[in-house]
Parts: sequence; C-alpha cells; structure tokens
Amino acid sequence: MDIVVKGRNVEVPDHYRVHVAEKLAKIERYDHKLIRVDVELFHERNPRQADHCQRIEITCVSRGPVIRAEACTNDFYSALDAAIAKLDARLRRAADRRRVHRGRHAPLSVAAATAGLPVTDLPALADAGTATAVAERPEEEYGDDQPWHIAREKVHPAEPMTVDDALFQMELVGHDFYLFQDKESGRPSVVYRRHAYDYGIISLAL
Repeated sequence: MDIVVKGRNVEVPDHYRVHVAEKLAKIERYDHKLIRVDVELFHERNPRQADHCQRIEITCVSRGPVIRAEACTNDFYSALDAAIAKLDARLRRAADRRRVHRGRHAPLSVAAATAGLPVTDLPALADAGTATAVAERPEEEYGDDQPWHIAREKVHPAEPMTVDDALFQMELVGHDFYLFQDKESGRPSVVYRRHAYDYGIISLAL
C-alpha cells in the first residue's frame, strides 16, 4: 500500500509524513487490496477561520469502492486523528458489506427503505462525490474575469449501478450527494441526503 502525502498552501515536513504512515498502518486490516492512500493537507489563510484552518482529506483507492474522509481543526495532528476516525468507520462499513454479500443475512437496502420519497430541489453541491477521478482540471485554468469561482472539476467513470449501490458509495466518500448512471433506467441520476436517513433522487429525462 502506497501512502502519498501532499500539501496545498503548506509544506509537509518529513516527520509528519512518518506520523501519517504510522497512523494509517492499521487500516489494511479492513481491506488487504488497498492500492494507494492519498493524504492531502490544506491550510486556510483566512484568519477568521483560525479554529478550522487546517484540513485533511484522506482517499483510499483499492480494487473496490473509493473511500474518503476529511476533517478540519486548528492543527494537522488533531485533524488527522479526526479524519482517520471517520475513515475507520467507513472502511469497517465496507468490510461488513462484503461479508453480507458472501452469504450472510442481507439487511433491507437503503433504496428499499427510502422508496417513494418525494424528489425536491437538489441542495447546494460543493464537491463531486463519486468514484476515482480520471481527470481533474486545476483551478488555474479558469479565468479571473468570471463572477463565479470553480475550485475543482472532476470527471468520473460512468459505471452503471443500482440506487442502493449509489447510496452506499455516497456514504463511503462522506458526501451529501452522489452522481451515477442508473443501471435500471440508464439515466444520469443523483441521490442526495435530505435529512437524517431520508434521501432523494433526481434523474435526467432522456
């Protein structure tokens, strides 16, 4: 398992890279097919955000679904601990799902539990919550003469999946929405969290 640590607006010292590697060493117990773990550090320069100025994103890439977690605090050590706690829970959830698919009693799917929910307007979206990106455009390519600002753009593989799989993937990456191609209808669709365990679905008419 390769661990890649990089920083945006921050220089990552060697001793912190060692600390990250030691902290992440235990996650392989959940998935022995992990290929790479990307750890990205962000520093918020706005002094008003001092309590949440250090953000860490951890992305696990394996032969299975991509699993992601992030956390913001006032220092990178506590942010790393918080992000790993979230990552640990999501890796455990993915491992439990694999065991269910190997023959144990299958619980009621999220799609079945939320069937019939009304579709409302999609809430504001911050970042793409899908599978491994195959292309990402850096923000420097966007002109400064526009009133809006796109911080990141990603392109993802459109592998058809069920609504239940899309909801599961959404939970693993920690987002409030997930863009996917519906396996049954063939439509581009988005599942999103409304509140608690209520979800909504938006699809494009073809």
